[in-house]
Amino acid sequence: MTKFTTFESRMVPLPVDNIDTDQASGAPKPDFILNTPGVKGAQILLAGDNFGCGSSREHAPWALLQFGFRAVISTSFADIFRQNSLKNSLLLVVVPKDVHAELFATVAADPNAKVRVDLAAQKLTLPGGRQIDFPVDPFSKQCLLEGVDELGYILAQESVIAAYESTRQGSLNTLA
Repeated sequence: MTKFTTFESRMVPLPVDNIDTDQASGAPKPDFILNTPGVKGAQILLAGDNFGCGSSREHAPWALLQFGFRAVISTSFADIFRQNSLKNSLLLVVVPKDVHAELFATVAADPNAKVRVDLAAQKLTLPGGRQIDFPVDPFSKQCLLEGVDELGYILAQESVIAAYESTRQGSLNTLA
């Protein structure tokens, strides 16, 4: 995994609520926004409310990452989709409904409008310069910034774990 860094990007609007990413049939739809010219290179998906509902597998975040997205902005995300995304370095940015509506209006008026995502500061900077705070749990934030998954985080603690285990070894032998 690579370290998550601050970036600025155009947004791809997908104004549909309750998208169940497990429902794709695999057949391309030519009129689907991600199949249209001009969206390549955008690193932010601007999604409708409750994005990822029904998504119980990691395939959805994998597909979004392989497309080139680094973040998805919405008003809410399904819990399992959220966990799978964060474990795979896809940042989910939750914004208030008024900001969400403003972003859709902005991208409709100017498809090249860019927002800046700063995970370290937990701030989304809108095209006009206004900054919006967004939540992210501290452990996921640390893993994203360090470019590690849960196992990578544990392996980085190997020396601390070994030191602890060495102190416990004597006490465990007395029980035998």
